[in-house]
Amino acid sequence: MSDSKNPAFNLKVVLQETNIAADTLRSWERRYGLPIPQRTAGGHRLYSQYDIETIKWLLARQADGLSISRAVDLWNEHYAAGVDPLAGFPLSTFSPDQAALANYISPDSNLDSLRAQWIEACLNFSETTVEQVLNRAFSIYPVEAVCTDVLQKGMAEIGGLWYENKATVQQEHFASCLAMRRLDALLSASPAPTRDQTILVGCPPNEWHTFTPLLLSLLLRRRGLNVIYLGANVPAEQFEETVSTVHASLIILAAQTLISAAALQMTALILTDLKTPIGFGGRVFNIHPNLANHVPGNHLGGSIAAALDKVEKLLKSKNAHNNFTAVSKEYLAAQQTFMSRRIHIESTLKELTQPDEDFNGGIQLFGDNITAALQLGDMNHVTKELEWLKTLMQSHQRPMQELTNFMKKYSRAVDKHISNKEGAPLKAWLNAQATQG
Repeated sequence: MSDSKNPAFNLKVVLQETNIAADTLRSWERRYGLPIPQRTAGGHRLYSQYDIETIKWLLARQADGLSISRAVDLWNEHYAAGVDPLAGFPLSTFSPDQAALANYISPDSNLDSLRAQWIEACLNFSETTVEQVLNRAFSIYPVEAVCTDVLQKGMAEIGGLWYENKATVQQEHFASCLAMRRLDALLSASPAPTRDQTILVGCPPNEWHTFTPLLLSLLLRRRGLNVIYLGANVPAEQFEETVSTVHASLIILAAQTLISAAALQMTALILTDLKTPIGFGGRVFNIHPNLANHVPGNHLGGSIAAALDKVEKLLKSKNAHNNFTAVSKEYLAAQQTFMSRRIHIESTLKELTQPDEDFNGGIQLFGDNITAALQLGDMNHVTKELEWLKTLMQSHQRPMQELTNFMKKYSRAVDKHISNKEGAPLKAWLNAQATQG
């Protein structure tokens, strides 16, 4: 390499040449040992031209989507193979725009502060600032910490703001899009697997929320596991085919809603014949703790950290299947009856309410939740979904009487088409709801 390795430049020159933040550079030196400046007699740092090009190389890798820890790993891999990482790397090709992404300076760079900055940038639709905040976070903290403390918690906070009517759906979607894009980039840039187990991760039919399973895939990949991420809305037969093709050691399914939990249960039941351990989780299992009892498999816990620990245990276990509690015959019979009469029930309900297009969507969603709750053995699952809806209505200043009236009319429509014997669990629950409020 023709670049001089003689220490000739002070810190100020390096910062001007690379546009990196001083505390970011110090963090790299402290955490990763790269670059390694020499010191003057007075203790001041001195850098060579090679050090400056090293910094530019690392910043370029960050701009390509790699975390700083992965970029350093890649640098070390080159050296271990006897190849100078800067060989063939053009000098001073790092653009000002790329440098700006790594130059976001904040007086407070702890994870809570970075998350607040990220949320504010998302709410302001400032994509450049969003990327600046994330690049700064990844330059200081490990990938795992940034993904969970900034992205995951940040998305949860923005979701809470939407729930409280303090953020728009456009703001929530904008944040989600940028968070998912960064996770995709990190997953693509993950190192090759170092362990021989293969894990299949995906969502069952009707589940489109993929942030959590994508994050889990990334973190498992960074533990050296071969993770095959299938994404959203995966039919059970595709899971079956892929498990057989790749000889998966573990299947992970994720569901966030009651409706997709029912689809997850059916998918897991189909996959049990493959004798491959199944893990599952998601928001809905945290809201309804006893729901996990009706899914054949292993609940991964209520957090990403718990899921990672559980996965490691499942990979080591010789008997990784938990007990499965079958749903009562009464509930299954009620579900079959409701499904067969549902079109007539909803037709009667529309006659009673004369709904608009939006209300028609609500009727469909409510019926889907009833079907799922009956399949999963507890109508109280819908009760908790209604509590969520009530809070949402209050946030949007909608009168609770609207929901009470709807429940009364729905109960009347069910009474018209289903007898007490055929639909006892459903009718008892509807009657209780109709008399509240």
